[in-house]
Amino acid sequence: MPSAQWLYKGKIRTVKTAGGHHRVPEKEVDRFLYRYSQRGELSERRTSFRRISGRNQPVGRVTDIKIRGLMAQVSSIGVQDITSIITADAVHEMRLQIGQTAAALFQSPKL
Repeated sequence: MPSAQWLYKGKIRTVKTAGGHHRVPEKEVDRFLYRYSQRGELSERRTSFRRISGRNQPVGRVTDIKIRGLMAQVSSIGVQDITSIITADAVHEMRLQIGQTAAALFQSPKL
């Protein structure tokens, strides 16, 4: 996590909101990712972000998003109907929209 000093020293570029908050653009975040040195489109560079078993990561189409306060309920349909409870910030960060294809991630219980 960058410190506030990075902002003041110009090590990281931000966009300042009307309320005086700093927002870090996605391209600026990518500069600090270890994969930044790889060339190509952002979507192509992120395809191998996570390699997990298909049964632990079912894919489906987002059918509903309900945001209330800090939390959000995201429903999708694929091989199975899945409803996830995540933070509203996560919905915004992932730019989830109805109709998109998304993957749910499950951690298998250790027996």
